[in-house]
Order: sequence, then C-alpha cells, then structure tokens
Amino acid sequence: MTVGGQRIDEKIIARMQGIIEENPGAKRGMLSRRICEQLKWRSRNGRLREVSCRKVLSRLRRDGKIRLPEAQAFEGRRKPRIKLERVPAEAVRNGVLPDLQPVELILVGSADSEASRIWNDLMDRYHYLGPGPLCGAQLRYLIRSDKHGWIGALSFSGAAWSVRARDQWIGWGREIREKNLNQVVANSRFLIVPQWKVPHLASHVLGLAMKRLRADWRGRYGYEPVLVETFIDKERFEGTCYRAANWIPVGETQGRGRQDPAHCRRSSIKRIFVYPLDRQARERLCEGATPRVRVITKRDPEDWAEAEFGSVKLGDRRLNRRLLEIARDFYARPQAQIPQACQTRARTKAAYRFFKHPSTNMDDLLEAHRKSTYERIADKKIVLCPQDTTSLNYSTHPATENLGPIGSKKEGIIGLIVHDTMAFSLEGTPLGLLDVQCWARDAEEFGKKHQRKQRTIEEKESYKWLRSFQSVAEAQRHCPNAMLVSMGDREADIYELFDLALQDPKGPKLLVRAEQDRLLEDGQGHLWPVVAAQPEVGIQEIHVPRRGTIAARMARLAVRFAEVTLKPPKDKSKYGPLKLWAVLAQEIDAPKDIPPLCWMLLTTCRVTTFEEATEKLAWYTKRWGIEIYHKTLKSGCRIEKRQLGDADTIEACLAIDMVVAWRVYHLTKLGREVPDLPCTVFCEEDEWKALATFITKRPVVEGTPPTLRHYTRMLASLGGFLGRKGDGEPGTKSIWLGQQRLDDFKLAWKLLVPHLRPPPVPGAYSYG
Repeated sequence: MTVGGQRIDEKIIARMQGIIEENPGAKRGMLSRRICEQLKWRSRNGRLREVSCRKVLSRLRRDGKIRLPEAQAFEGRRKPRIKLERVPAEAVRNGVLPDLQPVELILVGSADSEASRIWNDLMDRYHYLGPGPLCGAQLRYLIRSDKHGWIGALSFSGAAWSVRARDQWIGWGREIREKNLNQVVANSRFLIVPQWKVPHLASHVLGLAMKRLRADWRGRYGYEPVLVETFIDKERFEGTCYRAANWIPVGETQGRGRQDPAHCRRSSIKRIFVYPLDRQARERLCEGATPRVRVITKRDPEDWAEAEFGSVKLGDRRLNRRLLEIARDFYARPQAQIPQACQTRARTKAAYRFFKHPSTNMDDLLEAHRKSTYERIADKKIVLCPQDTTSLNYSTHPATENLGPIGSKKEGIIGLIVHDTMAFSLEGTPLGLLDVQCWARDAEEFGKKHQRKQRTIEEKESYKWLRSFQSVAEAQRHCPNAMLVSMGDREADIYELFDLALQDPKGPKLLVRAEQDRLLEDGQGHLWPVVAAQPEVGIQEIHVPRRGTIAARMARLAVRFAEVTLKPPKDKSKYGPLKLWAVLAQEIDAPKDIPPLCWMLLTTCRVTTFEEATEKLAWYTKRWGIEIYHKTLKSGCRIEKRQLGDADTIEACLAIDMVVAWRVYHLTKLGREVPDLPCTVFCEEDEWKALATFITKRPVVEGTPPTLRHYTRMLASLGGFLGRKGDGEPGTKSIWLGQQRLDDFKLAWKLLVPHLRPPPVPGAYSYG
C-alpha cells in the first residue's frame, strides 16, 4: 500500500499506532493531521494529505492491522438549500448568444455559501447525476447572465484512476500515471438550464472555463493541471458542444464504473473527450517515465542554431525556420538592433511578427535549448547550477506595456525581473540554461513587504528559488549519472528551499551562502557561533575576481566546518528540523581598506574532511559565472535596448538573446578548457577562413583549421584584445565585439572565394 508516494510498511504502521495511543480520545480528523505532520505526508501545494491518510487508517483498521477509536457522528447542521422555481415547459426560450451577454462564471466558495446552495439546487433539479458527491479536489462554477440571472453550472474534480483510451492517448504506464495523475482534472458536471435553447452557448461557456481553470486551480490547490477530461453518456448526448470547443475525442469506456473492481456490474458506455491546457501536456504528463535523455540520431545539426533550436515545436514549421534565421542573425551581430541584425526590411518585419506571435512564448522557445543542455550535462560527473536574479531596465522606453517597478520606489524605474539557472562544468564552462523565469512586478502589490509573514512561500516572489531548484531536479532525472548541485547567494537562504532539497535523496544537491544566524535544534545555540567555535582545519587560497574598483586578488581563508540541525522558525514549524553541513571560511590578512571575505555555506552534501570543505568553497566560487553571463546578456546582446511594444514580445526576444549570450560565453571558456581542439568543433569553415584571411592579410582557401585557442584569440583581436604577455586570455567583451565584425568579413570572403582560388594547372603534354 502507498500514500503520498511512500510505501506503508510494518514500521510505518507501528508509528501510526503509536501516535493513536499517544492521543487517546482524539477524533479521527485530529489523528490524521498528527500522522501527516510526523510522517511529512504533504501534497504538492504543501497541505497535509488528511483525506488520503483517513482512507489508509480505515483500510488498516478493516484489515485488523491497527486499532482506531469509533467514528463519531457529525453534529453540525448545514444551512437549508435555496429552492429555485422549476422552469415550466412553456418557458423555454430560444435566442442567440449575444442576447445573453455578458455571460460570466462565478467561482463557488465554501460549502455553506449561498452560491454553493444555488449550485446544489440547480444540479438537484436539472442534472441527471445530481450534485454529487464529487471526487477529490474540486472547483464549482455558476454560469450567470447579467440580463437573465443563473443559466447553468459546471464543476471540475478528481480524474478517473484508470481509463484505457485516455492512458493510451497520453502514453502512460501504471507507475507514471500514479505519479502524475494529479495533473489531470475531470469536468464532472455541466448543466445549461433547460429554459435556454441558445446555439453556441455551451461551447462558449466551456471556452470561458478553460481560460481560467489553471489559475483558479492554482489559487486553491497551489499547482496547475495540464489536461482536462470528461465522459459523455452515449445514450443521452452526442458531445457536440465539446467538439465545438476543440475538445479531442480519444475513445470510449468499457462500460465499467469506478465502483466495479470485480467486473460484476455494467454501466452505460461513455465517450471520452480531453482538452490539453498546455501545448506539451502529454510530454509533461509523461515526465519521469524514461530517466535518460532522448538522443535523436537522424542527422547531425547543420550549425549551432539548429543544434540549440532545431527540435523546437511551435506548431508551424515556418515559425521553426524563422527562429533559426533570427538566432543566426542575432549571433552574427550581437550588439545590433533588430533592423541592423536582420539586414533587410523583409527579415526585420518577419522578426517583429515572430515575437508577437501567440505561439512564441519564452518557455517553448527555450525548451529545445534545454534539451541540448541535458545532452551536454549527461557525460559530466559533477555539474554546478547557480541561480541568480537580474533586472532589465526599460525606463528609456516608457511606451512599452505591461512592465513593472524594479527599483525601491513604486514610481521609479520600470522593467522586468529575470531569474535564471545556468549549468556549469567544474572548469567553469557554461553548458546551457536549465530554467528562466521572467515577470513584471505588480505596482499595486508594491510596498506590501510587511505582510510577508502572513503569506505562504508560493505567494511570495522568493518562490522563484524553489521553482528553479525543481527545474534542476528535472534535469537530474534526465541525467542520472551526473551529480547536479543547485547554488544560490544569500538571498536563497530560505528554510523551505532546504526542506525541498532534502525530500528526495536521489535529487540534486544544494549549496547556499547563509544570510541568517538560524537557531539550532536541542538548545545548541545559533549557527554562526557554533560553527565559528569549531577548530580550524586548514587554510584555502581562492582567486577573487575584480569587482568594481576592487582589484582581483588571491584570498587566504581559514576553514571550519560542522554538521548542524536547524530548528524551524516559529511560523514554519510544519517543516520540522533540517540536518545540513555548514562550512565557514574567513579571510585572514586581507588588504587594507578591503572588507575581508566571510562565507558561511550551508549544503546538503556531506562534509567530514578539509578536502571536502575546500571542494564546496571551490564550487561556490563558480557562482560568479552567472554574473558574468548576465553582464554578457546586457552589455553584449544589449537586451535592454530592444524597442518592442510589450512585455510578452520582449520575453520572446529575450529567449533568443539569452541563448546567444550563452554561446558567446561558451566560446570564451571553451578556448581555455580545451585549447588544442580544432576550432571547427565550434565554428563553421567559412568563419575561420574569413578570419584567418583578415588577420594574416593573405587569402586562405585551403589548409588546416587553427586550434580553438588560436581562433578565439584572433576573434578577440577584432574586439580590441591585444594578446600581450600579461593580458591573459580574452574575455566575453572582446569576443562579442569581434563577432560583431566577423560577420562582415565572412560575407566578403564568400563573395571573393572564386577569385581567390588559383587557376587550374594545365596538364602535361605527351609525345610519341
């Protein structure tokens, strides 16, 4: 038996019985809450699985495995139902849909509300199944016309456990269905009062419901469904309104109800319709089914753009091709505005139309790049995944719509907030983006920081850290042979984030720089004094890059570590204590007038030796890579200079710019990590030949390609890199400036190739 994804074994049953005996006289509701709290049985939105727990308790009691107090009768009394007047036959009215407009859906609240009693009475009077009971999580709506009052009702509730036709359409097996079934909901009731015989009314109402269902479900249960199902009795209905509302017929039931496990009774056969709320509903419902990356072996990609965006699915092949063209144009001229990057008027207009298209949202555009990132991660042993937040300032474009405040004042600068996660190798080479979140803050919510104690983590902006960690966990499932480590700065010191990271032992690890001096369990004191009191285990030197006017330096850090158990804050006691490892690094002999480094790192990775502690410090230094990436995005791709009409259009453009910025940064680091590889692993043939022709001032038509290090230094020289003895290797700035010039050289080289080739040598004459 399982509940909440956990196996109910003899040990768990013994713990349940112990909790029951510790609370004599407690009602079953209270016992189920206590058991869920101690066994950490929670749904995805953080709520206790009380209903599931009560079912398990009843079943165990029925099997004689536990002893339960007798169930107590319900002593409450619900309010009487509202009695609506039955519609007489002669009152049936025909009409057209505009006569009823505006038609709206009213979400029903508690069971004791007036709206709930109206819903129950409508179903009791006019629906052949009556008001219920409905199964599991549920939402109920009343359908109201401003001119004519209540004209119908509908509801959504838990999905059917097993339906062959639906499961085959999705591609489910038993295990993956059990894991992801909560992402499917059922349209369990749909009623238009018989008074109204209005064409298109039912399909119009279904359309209204589908537009708001995900948001309403998230507001009540903390997550969004991706698929809706419904069952149409063949003997009563044809399902015409569902077809008109673009629902998909997937088959029929076998005539068995959910209460017929022994195949003894038969019910009417029903048509099955589904409606995807997400373009990739089937893929999302099958997540976790195959723990390996799908490798497409049809053919090698033509270039980098096809490698990163070739598998994109935008619903139209023309959009797919346009994406590749825009990506190539943006990479060829990373600092150019859209008209300059696209070169022609036709391509420029096509780019603007592409960004405004409803199918080109950020998540869909980045999905193909994310899959390519999984492939680069798969052959690594350890991958570091820092996440960070940056803001995009569009105050110079005040006409842009749907932006929000990004500063400390409500009426100050406006723009967008971006929170992303980048995967890095241990050498610091960026492997690709794993998660990108982009949003505009609501000006009306500005200044409500004092209410944060009353809001759940899902309602706060800081939930971005947990969402990003979940994306890293998804990458971990696709790449089980690599160990992924999610990293964050002091802003990520969130108790809920540590709790999430400890839930799955096979999931990614977590490494965060501590901000708060948290209280430890069992009266041990506070975090910082306890770790600082540990003996010094060694000195570690790390390279600190330049920050502003502070020059780069080698810092010497005294290292201490300890295993600690954090006590939850008073308002988060439901999470319980957390066992982590802490590493404290304090700089000694810091330069004058420079504040010494002091890092307190908290991690779910085991730390028992000086070598393991210094390893975690070395990992954390790679977090600076994501800040370099943000600099490349803003200064190299100049995303803040994009002049687009609204936030959605900016997000679509940003998705391409972010991959272009990654590629520039990737080349910069790759030239240092594998300098002796031929440059053709990264660039096209005509690119290195055009570059070599310009640098050497001699036509290069044939020959051996230069090494990757030599290529990057030649490219960087176009951007101002001098290559002197003390200059080190080129950075991202000289690379993106060089790339800006290389595209023109490449075009000129292609035009001159026929003239650069030497004339053919005449053949030798023969005699005799």
